[in-house]
Amino acid sequence: MSEPCDGPAPGAWEGRSVRNAPLFVVGSEDDEQDMGQVETGMRNEMFREEEMEDDEDGSPSERQIVVGICAMMKKSKSKPMTQILERLCKFDYIDMVIFPEEVILEEPVEKWPLCDCLISFHSKGFPLDKAVEYAKLRNPLLINDLNMQYFIQDRREVYRILREEGIDLPRYAVLNRDPDNPEECNLVEAEDHVEVNGEVFPKPFVEKPVCAEDHNVYIYYPTSAGGGSQRLFRKIGSRSSVYSPESCVRKTGSYIYEEFMPTDGTDVKVYTVGPDYAHAEARKSPALDGKVERDSEGKEIRYPVMLTAMEKLVARKVCLAFKQTVCGFDLLRANGHSFVCDVNGFSFVKNSMKYYDDCAKVLGNMVMRELAPQFHIPWSIPMEAEDIPIVPTTSGTMMELRCVIAIIRHGDRTPKQKMKMEVRHPLFFDLFEKHGGYKSGKLKLKKPKQLQEVLDIARLLLAELGQHNDCEIEEKKSKLEQLKTVLEMYGHFSGINRKVQLTYLRNGQPKASSEEEDSKREGPSLLLVLKWGGELTPAGRVQAEELGRAFRCMYPGGQAGNRGSLGCESPIDFGDYAGFPGCGLLRLHSTYRHDLKIYASDEGRVQMTAAAFAKGLLALEGELTPILVQMVKSANMNGLLDSDSDSLTDCQQKVKARLHESMQKDQNFAAEAYEKLAPTGSPSLVNSMKIIQNPVNTCDKVYTLIQSLTKQIRKRLEDPKSADLQLYHSETLELMLQRWSKLERDFRTKNGRYDISKIPDIYDCIKYDSQHNASLGLEDTLELFRLSRALADIVIPQEYGISKAEKLDIAQAYCVPLMKKIQLDMQRTHEDEAVNKLHPLYSRGVMSPGRHVRTRLYFTSESHVHSLLSVFRYGGLLNEEKDQQWKQAMDYLSAVTELNYMTQIVIMLYEDNNKDPSSEERFHVELHFSPGVKGCDDEENVPLGFGFRPASSENQDKQPNQGSLEDLSQDQPDQAVLISEPINIQRRSPMIRNRKTGSMEVLSETPPDVTSRGCTFHRLLPSCSHQSPEIKPTIGLGFEGCSMVPSIYPLETLHNSLSLKQVDEFLNTVCESSSEAHAKTMKALSSLFDSQSQTSLYSPQQPLSSSGSETSLRPHSQPLWHGSIPSSTVSSAGPSSPVTESSGLNFSFSE
Repeated sequence: MSEPCDGPAPGAWEGRSVRNAPLFVVGSEDDEQDMGQVETGMRNEMFREEEMEDDEDGSPSERQIVVGICAMMKKSKSKPMTQILERLCKFDYIDMVIFPEEVILEEPVEKWPLCDCLISFHSKGFPLDKAVEYAKLRNPLLINDLNMQYFIQDRREVYRILREEGIDLPRYAVLNRDPDNPEECNLVEAEDHVEVNGEVFPKPFVEKPVCAEDHNVYIYYPTSAGGGSQRLFRKIGSRSSVYSPESCVRKTGSYIYEEFMPTDGTDVKVYTVGPDYAHAEARKSPALDGKVERDSEGKEIRYPVMLTAMEKLVARKVCLAFKQTVCGFDLLRANGHSFVCDVNGFSFVKNSMKYYDDCAKVLGNMVMRELAPQFHIPWSIPMEAEDIPIVPTTSGTMMELRCVIAIIRHGDRTPKQKMKMEVRHPLFFDLFEKHGGYKSGKLKLKKPKQLQEVLDIARLLLAELGQHNDCEIEEKKSKLEQLKTVLEMYGHFSGINRKVQLTYLRNGQPKASSEEEDSKREGPSLLLVLKWGGELTPAGRVQAEELGRAFRCMYPGGQAGNRGSLGCESPIDFGDYAGFPGCGLLRLHSTYRHDLKIYASDEGRVQMTAAAFAKGLLALEGELTPILVQMVKSANMNGLLDSDSDSLTDCQQKVKARLHESMQKDQNFAAEAYEKLAPTGSPSLVNSMKIIQNPVNTCDKVYTLIQSLTKQIRKRLEDPKSADLQLYHSETLELMLQRWSKLERDFRTKNGRYDISKIPDIYDCIKYDSQHNASLGLEDTLELFRLSRALADIVIPQEYGISKAEKLDIAQAYCVPLMKKIQLDMQRTHEDEAVNKLHPLYSRGVMSPGRHVRTRLYFTSESHVHSLLSVFRYGGLLNEEKDQQWKQAMDYLSAVTELNYMTQIVIMLYEDNNKDPSSEERFHVELHFSPGVKGCDDEENVPLGFGFRPASSENQDKQPNQGSLEDLSQDQPDQAVLISEPINIQRRSPMIRNRKTGSMEVLSETPPDVTSRGCTFHRLLPSCSHQSPEIKPTIGLGFEGCSMVPSIYPLETLHNSLSLKQVDEFLNTVCESSSEAHAKTMKALSSLFDSQSQTSLYSPQQPLSSSGSETSLRPHSQPLWHGSIPSSTVSSAGPSSPVTESSGLNFSFSE
């Protein structure tokens, strides 16, 4: 640290480190002085007043220090350089000389201007050798060492130096190729990983050219996320990267391969000026969607953030190790640590006046400290202020939004399908052994390579069967053919579509099921279960993205006003985020005051829903793969969002047995049946039982309707006109027939009884076809939909328990880990070190830099949503007799028939800064719920809730707190239109909509002066565009042929005046009461939440299967946002201000 730089000049390093101990310099406290004041201030600070008065100021005999700038003209004349040099000139004893570019390029160094101090750095075309020669000849004080700049041009050298200094960097390996023999290198490429010099890098990994001037960095994604790669490059216009389907690494050139770091979509750029000063800015990661966010002047939008103590130490180390006073480098913040991934050498911050002041001051002082004594120039070292902590204060009586937690079911999916067969062929046993099946007796095969092996075996056995019919292959031919057909679907494997499970059976299969004949042989066998389907459909993606977009509106400043009313001086207000709904959240997020984490179970449809939601929420563009890999964390190792379907609790098995027994009785439901099946008296159950009357008769009708349906499909198949008909999402009539024939075979068993467990599958299929394949015009589908729905409305919710005690017991088995995590999320979050925090001194135009909102989104399957809702309903959170609001909420929930795709449970935590920090009233919790997507014929019998009423909306008389609202409170919602009855709106599929046109129209249902609990009810409907306040119904256009994207019910408030203490104690009680689950939880928590080291979705992991009861999903067949919507409140009340219907998406994973 105290060695001089290369070259005989006394290094800035030596002087600086000898003269004073490390101290982190931060510029003048008052950021708002105008330039003139700053300049005067700088002068006064730099020199003692007496000296300036006494000395013959500026007389010819006074020795001046000459600082030379030797760089390419593009750099030396850039705006940051000009700004800093102007400020350096304010030092009375410093003169600046800029070396002309033609002199640098053409003249010998002997003819270059003389200087005492040299600022020189390499960029494209710069003759670094000549600069080194000049430094040797003239021996100036070097601000940035020149010899080290050769190393900075080679990423291998940069990484070597970082490693020697003990600085954390991603795990990496270097692949050096001989340009003449590129084939001869130590690289083994597999489908989902590469091996470099014996070190394995699973996808996602990063491939960087060794030359630092080459910016073509590629990121490769795993097949389970969709494969392909993101290609980064130097910014061109508004793009910094592009997605490519290419999955193979480059075959020529030398590269560094490194582990991909999950940074939640953010990069941090750090700029040092000497070892004791560092300025950091965060920007959107170029790998996320490749779109560069720019302000009105076309500059990339970045926000200054605080560095942690450890990061300041890293900045110091980088600056000293590379001997570059002015030095830029990149930090990745991942899993609670910071990693350096690039060192750029000389670079300045763009457009930050505060930084320019600081930089000139630090450089000027450094030069004076080194050279003033030897030239006998009178000068004294100014005392620098320490980093002053800014404590944001709040005024007014606003409650501030602190935390949003949402549990969301995945979006619309294709029907889940399953086939079981017992296999005994040695090839299957070899496969089972090869992949380690004997360790646990079970094996799950999802990877393309593994599925290919299963397909190869099936093809081989079928070929042998074809040649000799009498050969010893016991596997049933029809089953092998189905196995082969399903695995060959789509023409390629994607781990998201299909999976094969093998289970070891010591003595063969115990008894014949509906699909199996008695096994012919003793001895061990394998049960092969093939699962396919259950993928997110295009409609599901649209639902998720739309919901993400609507979700923004729950945050402060949620309604778009017109541009004139935004009233903020920040550049972002006139950038891409101005003038459309949800700009409050985008602003919070883009200014790094939003701590967002998204978790999903390990099911493909759940992960894709989460990625599509993130795309809508954060206004991202392009493919879902990069968003999935960077923004979505997997929480599947600990039961947080997955559940093992094979391990149903005893309670659940008993419940299923009772349910099946009740549904097998060939008689009308009697009074005692109602008591037995619906002890909670839930209206939705009672209504379904009234529709069904006799369960066996209804099953007979359903069976007959399925037979009629398969007959119609067969007839269509014989008709040459429709034989090649493409159905929704690339399904064929052949595949549709297979789907229904299998249900027809399985529903009625050989003894004539019905298999009640197939009811959810039947409902699933008819729901899908009546929404997506209605254009086939098959007869009686609506009747089949009506009857199977009534059956499903009994079977599905009751599988999660019949009595309240059973419901609670089963719910705890599913979701104790999730409840514990929610409890952790709600604990005070502003002390969290590991999130990006805005730097208050440097944040121009952000009125409340200290403010932080935490968002946690959990995407999961139906089982977790049912269970969590059961906990809130039956766990004793509030007493219905004593709390009128809770009683109304419970009545509403018991009238909801189905928790459809995109069901949401939302918890919002507010802080009232005027209440005593220890008071129970300081923190306030609200609970909201939406049953998700609308069903086919929901309109007549929709249970009406009481609208979305955040409690903060009830303080309308109070002044909004400007500190926390950043003037976004001035945003006017689009004008309210009074209407007397609901309007039906149909809208084009959002696939053809521009992303800025999602404006929400506010339609007031009651005159503004009629309020309930002090708030007005509004009905929110989206209009087609921001420009047209009048509502024009447009024809609902399908896409992919004929499908509709149904709308999502808006959030309903279940309760809006809970205290944090109440909720915390309730969660404690519920979790403690389940001791077995508690032990499981503690284990899960220790693995997941101790160090914020949540695994990225693509860290190595052991997938857990998800819940088996996920089969109960329902189709929806009306155009997007169709129909009247239960009322929602809009208020201008501050942090939780305007709210629109927010719909949620939730991924179910079929297991």
